[in-house]
Amino acid sequence: MESSRDACAVRHCDAGLVRAFEVLGKRWSGLVLGTLSKGPASFSEMRRSLAPITDSVLSERLNELVAAGLLTRSVKATRPPGVSYELTTAGTAIIPVLDELARWATEHLVSREAELAEHDPAIMSRADR
Repeated sequence: MESSRDACAVRHCDAGLVRAFEVLGKRWSGLVLGTLSKGPASFSEMRRSLAPITDSVLSERLNELVAAGLLTRSVKATRPPGVSYELTTAGTAIIPVLDELARWATEHLVSREAELAEHDPAIMSRADR
């Protein structure tokens, strides 16, 4: 039987994961952060790096990540005004976690192409070309 102390520890862990995945679990959020790990970027630079992301989804993710405290948004006094995004200290702190998650996925998750090839050997022979 689980003690109340163990149950509290599990609930605390679950609450932290829920908060993390509310922000990071959305499509493109991790890739936006990864793109900005290379330095500040404008909206258009990120849109090019993250193609095929749509403008509306990129805008939504940027706003969410700013609200979560992972990014800062700076407006440059140019004509037209330029907007730049940059990781905050909290945003920079998540990058090693994302790098580790990517390493784990590479080692432990079957790629979609490999999964398809398992069911259709013709796909594997096309990939070898």
